[in-house]
Amino acid sequence: MDPTTAFCPNMDCPARGQAGKGNLGVHSRQDQRWRCRVCGKTFAATQGTAFYRLRTPVELMVVVVTLIAHGCPLQAIVAAFGFDERTVAAWLERAGRQSRAVHKHLVEQPRDLGQVQADELRVKAQGHILWMAMAVMVSTRLWLGGEISPHRDLSLIRRLVHHVRACALARRILLCTDGLCSYVRAARETFRDPLHSSQRGRPRLRVWPQLLIAQVVKRYEKRRVVAVERRVVQGTAARVEKALVASQGKGVINTAYIERLNATFRERLASLTRRGRALARKPLTLESGRYLIGTVYNFCTGHASLREAATGSQPAVPRTPAMAAHITDHGWSLQELLSFHVPPPRWTPPRRRGRRSQALQLIIAQWCS
Repeated sequence: MDPTTAFCPNMDCPARGQAGKGNLGVHSRQDQRWRCRVCGKTFAATQGTAFYRLRTPVELMVVVVTLIAHGCPLQAIVAAFGFDERTVAAWLERAGRQSRAVHKHLVEQPRDLGQVQADELRVKAQGHILWMAMAVMVSTRLWLGGEISPHRDLSLIRRLVHHVRACALARRILLCTDGLCSYVRAARETFRDPLHSSQRGRPRLRVWPQLLIAQVVKRYEKRRVVAVERRVVQGTAARVEKALVASQGKGVINTAYIERLNATFRERLASLTRRGRALARKPLTLESGRYLIGTVYNFCTGHASLREAATGSQPAVPRTPAMAAHITDHGWSLQELLSFHVPPPRWTPPRRRGRRSQALQLIIAQWCS
């Protein structure tokens, strides 16, 4: 038990989320519990992870979640291990909740995206159809997130573009999509900043001058592509060509990278299979599976096109999308992903009328500096 790597999760503690500050002590080595000297609360070392209050051995849960993350049917896991189906579903929900927290904390941080591709998937649910929209960073193959909706409309695309906006710096960004017109409006409404002036009132919002939007429109006849039209909707053709060279080396306007990612999700999530019989019975199960597969893809799966070149006697080293995006320096194991502690937001002093007490000022000086 290393106190320099742990932090207090109590939301009422001024020291919450801050590691290595000397406020933690060992409460019980046998039970793996910490005690915070600031708030006096004790908590388990697994609190805030997928293993919190788990009654089954950790290694067994990791094996089961690994099988789920790589497309093994839930019924096969039940038959092989003898678990109740509700137990496996509960483990999937735990893993999905943990994966979502890791994704929000590490992936949704501003970075230079370069080129982003987005697309939608048709999901077969029980009694109706759902749509899943996802986005990927081309240069690193990093999955940026996704959204689910019963309708393939502007609301779905807006929520997806907000995920991309949370990951983007205000630099040149090329958005490549299919012919759905909602992407153009959603991108122009999301990728903009207030233009401050000396006039009173709300400042006018200006679209990023380096925002580029391109579309690939395919025409089908008898389920075959007979024509492909490439459009530049925002920006100039020369700037789009320059962004393509910078992000993917060469090529034309395309959506090949997000379609390849769609194939990975179809392979590992049964309800996304085109001609299968599996149905998404609960939106929560679909949401948990999406975050689990996407986070395992980002942090645990080495990508063939991202591997470092061999040098001398050293073979080529595989890299994950998170390594290519400089989020981590090594490929994670699934146990490392499920046991990662996501820190809560920093404590902020309460807003009160009047003068702050000397004790509160000391707390603010110690934990808010």
